[in-house]
Amino acid sequence: MTKLNLWKDITRKWQLYALFALPLIYIIVFKYVPMYGAQIAFKDFNVTKGITGSPWVGFAQFERFFHSHEFWRLLRNTLVVSFYALVASFPFPIILALGLNYVKNERFKKSVQMITYAPYFISLVVLVGLLLQFLDPRTGLVNTLLGWFGLGPYHFMAQASWFKSIYVWSHVWQNTGFACIIYLAALSGIDPALHEAAVMDGATKVQRMRHIDLPGILPIAVILLILNTGQMLETGFEKILLMQNPLNLRTSEVIDTYVYKVGLVSQAMNFSYATAIGLFKAVIGFILLIIVNQTAKQLKQESLW
Repeated sequence: MTKLNLWKDITRKWQLYALFALPLIYIIVFKYVPMYGAQIAFKDFNVTKGITGSPWVGFAQFERFFHSHEFWRLLRNTLVVSFYALVASFPFPIILALGLNYVKNERFKKSVQMITYAPYFISLVVLVGLLLQFLDPRTGLVNTLLGWFGLGPYHFMAQASWFKSIYVWSHVWQNTGFACIIYLAALSGIDPALHEAAVMDGATKVQRMRHIDLPGILPIAVILLILNTGQMLETGFEKILLMQNPLNLRTSEVIDTYVYKVGLVSQAMNFSYATAIGLFKAVIGFILLIIVNQTAKQLKQESLW
């Protein structure tokens, strides 16, 4: 398309281009412009000298992180929490969507949708506050119920071994209902004639789910899996930070919380070191995204490119 034709197309469909411009400007301003500051990962950044005036140190910040005693602990905690959350949370929205798709009672269906969607809109601060109240060793609901069976009390938040499970399953509870919306939309796009033919052939609901519904939503599921894998190291910084305490820090300290503490909380405020760690995490996430996308292409499934 020539420049003249492009300009004519813009003037004729300016409303569509105006709508397109808003997200484009957002992505440029908040996603691409900040990349300029990523170069401080390769410098000994000094606030008074600025980004361009700070001396270049190459990969020194990365080497410092790789040789630190925190590296393997942070990497292990981040990968375990991320993979645990991905595996645990991925099937539940599909199961919920399949179940809701076969519910005939509209009132019951809408009630279940409201109950499962509601947790998504709870603030993380409120959610963590609820967790602390429920798991309190003296007055918490969980320990009260366990006490009826002669068990406990247990100080769940003080035990490092419990942290990952509490974080992951509270995440599943909060996000499953909202995440199933896209699967419900995909299920609504399946040709009803397929189900009618299956019913005529005597297929059960389970067989229809297996041979019609699951293949119908498989492309969407693969795309979401690829996107979730690309964000696998994004462990939910705010929630983990709120759930942390000195007693569970052994398993709760992840790359995101460490970057926050090194770059902003510590007195040294080492911006270059924190940026290098964050950039390392982003590169690993990008590599995982490419691997999973290429694997999907090799398996003849939907892919991002």
